[in-house]
Amino acid sequence: MKKFCAFLALVLSLVFAGATLAQDKPAATPDKPAAAEVKKEEAKPAPPTPNKGDVTWMLVSTALVIMMSVPALALFYGGMVRSKNALSMLMQVFVVFSLVTVLWCIYGYSLAFTEGNRFFGGFDRLFLSGALDAGKGEFANAATFSKGVVIPEIVFVAFQATFAAITCCLVLGAFAERAKFSAVLVFIVLWFTFSYAPIAHRGWFWMGPDAYTTAQVVDEMNGKAGWLWQMGALDFAGGTVVHINAGIAGLVGAYLVGRRIGYGKEAMPAHNLPLTMIGASLLWVGWFGFNAGSALEAGNSAALAFLNTYLATACAVLSWSVGEALFKGKPTMLGAASGAVAGLVAITPAAGNVGIPGAFVIGLAAGLVCLWGVSGLKKLLGADDSLDVFGVHAVGGILGALLTGVFCSPDLGGPGFVTDWVTAKTGFSSIGEQLWVQAKAVGVTVLWSGIVALVAFKLVDLTIGLRVAEEDEREGLDTAAHGEAAYRM
Repeated sequence: MKKFCAFLALVLSLVFAGATLAQDKPAATPDKPAAAEVKKEEAKPAPPTPNKGDVTWMLVSTALVIMMSVPALALFYGGMVRSKNALSMLMQVFVVFSLVTVLWCIYGYSLAFTEGNRFFGGFDRLFLSGALDAGKGEFANAATFSKGVVIPEIVFVAFQATFAAITCCLVLGAFAERAKFSAVLVFIVLWFTFSYAPIAHRGWFWMGPDAYTTAQVVDEMNGKAGWLWQMGALDFAGGTVVHINAGIAGLVGAYLVGRRIGYGKEAMPAHNLPLTMIGASLLWVGWFGFNAGSALEAGNSAALAFLNTYLATACAVLSWSVGEALFKGKPTMLGAASGAVAGLVAITPAAGNVGIPGAFVIGLAAGLVCLWGVSGLKKLLGADDSLDVFGVHAVGGILGALLTGVFCSPDLGGPGFVTDWVTAKTGFSSIGEQLWVQAKAVGVTVLWSGIVALVAFKLVDLTIGLRVAEEDEREGLDTAAHGEAAYRM
């Protein structure tokens, strides 16, 4: 009997011990996975979150680019026109910048930076739908150029809005002092929609580095990118998208709006060079946001773009001034300011794509080549490009885009480019091959912008007319178009 009781006690103790172990280790169920499965689930990497340093840098860069338009470009252009048109020039820049910002948030961003085809984006982000749910505090993220590094998409939206807006403002200088204010606004809506947004998509849209997970998806991801990106064209901050695009549209406008009354027969000097110098100086400062901000991160690429922008601009000021002294007898303040802008334009596509040797050469070349662009080439073309939009922006942009293909080479101090987005491996093909790619991108941009500008100007001219009446032009657009004056006598 004692043995039986001992045996029974042993059995009961084993049963209770088993029950206790079962409570400590829950069974696997469809709703409650086993511990091994929980650990496996926990091993998945968390989605990337924005770094505060990157976000701060991008917000500062965005503010700097806003400063490039208002006040910098407005003052630069406003000082170069005659006094009777100064306020009109400021007004055009101010209102066009505002107009394009609104259009960008309605549909421009979606056309440029959402998946569609290689020529045009889609409509997934109309009115920025999906970029932010303020009620829930949910922010969509945008890719940068590094795997696992993101920024809030609304920051990217704002940054790119400033590019779109200033590009449209650049065009205005080519037909300054004689275009109707209403015609300007209607033209900008058309050209922004059918030229700027599509070219931005073709040059800058891609699926981001995190989309390149394995070698098997590379072709699929590349196939979703913009046309110029698929070509392998390098445009760090807008040589093709911004400057060539705007410069070509400006030249077309100069031809179609026609020459100013008295052009070539009477002097039309800049009325306030101190304003122009202040505008150029603010452009130089703001351009650090334009170029270094295009790295989308506060890292080595931004640092390289910053120094290249600084150096190339200084080189261009010197080379333009020396060129003026040699060929025209005297260096001028207007020339030095124009040289600074030429250097800024030319280094834009190259800013993060070349090394220090490239910045020296591009800056020095830009000053001399753009000096020829606003003098010898301008005479050959015969267009009244009032503020030399083509001679500085198109010519400088083409020069910078082509030289990017040369000085990107590691043999010339450049960083090369990413050849495998799965591993983020960098390399380089050859100068000849990359130069040909750059030339094709330039050609596509010239043709597309020129055709769209031609059609847009013609439509505006046929409907509301491009040019103000002769008496209004003689009186000045400040009073004729806006009923105000920049200066009171």
